[in-house]
Amino acid sequence: MAMNGALLGELRVERDDVKDLGRIVEALACAVEIKDSHTGQHLYRSALLASACLEQIDYELSLCDDVGHGFLLHDVGKIGVPDSILTKPGELTEIEWGLMKEHPRMGVQIVEPIGFSQNTLDVISYHHERWDGTGYPEGLEGTDIPLAARVFAVADTYDALTTDRPYRAALTKDSAIRYISTEAGARFDARVVAAFIALVA
Repeated sequence: MAMNGALLGELRVERDDVKDLGRIVEALACAVEIKDSHTGQHLYRSALLASACLEQIDYELSLCDDVGHGFLLHDVGKIGVPDSILTKPGELTEIEWGLMKEHPRMGVQIVEPIGFSQNTLDVISYHHERWDGTGYPEGLEGTDIPLAARVFAVADTYDALTTDRPYRAALTKDSAIRYISTEAGARFDARVVAAFIALVA
């Protein structure tokens, strides 16, 4: 059965929109990598880890492009954080840390007008929330934190721990796994931790 011209036109527009959104994601991710260059491809490594872990927990959710967009754009708000804070070799002051903790909200402010879905915004907003409710920016607890954000929190932490940063040397893989294990049920969802460790151990 032939499609009418109007329907073909709508499909073409939708495909173009998806293609354009992908280009926007790549451009913004590149901007974050340039801004925070010492992390060296952190966005891509952590996104791959999170996607592989989420696939083990919720396969259908792992197939959603908008979740992957959230993984890649999780730190887009760091564009609004001063370089002196991002690259500081020592501990941040209370005021500096307060500014750093605003990057999830700034990230949403940057991408929301573009038209990203709630799945994307959830990862950007909540990847620093903690299972025990002591995270930021909202202090969400347990399963109130969207699953994709809970998964990404583990992948993000693992990659950060195993990468050299201005304020410390990289940990070994085993040390990073041990740290993540001790935070199961406190910082992280224990189910996610189990799936992640099975993936990387």
